[in-house]
Amino acid sequence: RFQIQRGKTDPTGYKSLGDCFRTIFQREGWLGFYKGIFPPILAETPKRAVKFFTFEQYKKLLGHASLPPGLAFAVAGLGSGLTEAVVVNPFEVVKVTLQTNRNAFTEQPSSFVQARQIIKSNGLGFQGLNKGLTATLGRHGVFNMVYFGFYFNVKNILPVNKDPNLEFLRKFGIGLVSGTIASIINIPFDVAKSRIQGPQPVPGEIKYRTCFKTMATVYKEEG
Repeated sequence: RFQIQRGKTDPTGYKSLGDCFRTIFQREGWLGFYKGIFPPILAETPKRAVKFFTFEQYKKLLGHASLPPGLAFAVAGLGSGLTEAVVVNPFEVVKVTLQTNRNAFTEQPSSFVQARQIIKSNGLGFQGLNKGLTATLGRHGVFNMVYFGFYFNVKNILPVNKDPNLEFLRKFGIGLVSGTIASIINIPFDVAKSRIQGPQPVPGEIKYRTCFKTMATVYKEEG
């Protein structure tokens, strides 16, 4: 919710992360924090299946290209992320639309009703259920490229530990660091996606239109 701002002049904007939490709780109650939860739940199973299946397939294909292992893992991760993004983007559009509805949880439409409204108003294209696809491609592509590239390269460098507990901590630590670095690098794409898919600052005017133009606008106005 905190990413989806309408600019510094928005009177209903959140001043900080803490203010965002307080405002949502006061206006919408505890359930306000769970708006848009159903689309991610629906998307989670196909998302994970596509992510890991396509990663293995891209990795096999790249095995014939004589690439260094580290680069092959990163490129396979990029490919899996781009494929994953195509699957999840419609769910993301519905989720963000529900999250930006500031009515009470019980007053907002269901996920299926919201999806039908989006399709009816704007169709299935880049103004409708696939709005912000480029930013979603960037978000998932960059994240998986960094995550898989870093994870498998570091895992192969650090020696395997015979102690099961220490081996678990080794893998857990590598995964934690990989996910953290990948999130830091891909967050600009995530912000751009949220701005494009969320409500525009001025009704009827499109301020956040494309991925990189949105990034440039956010950088220029907010740093």
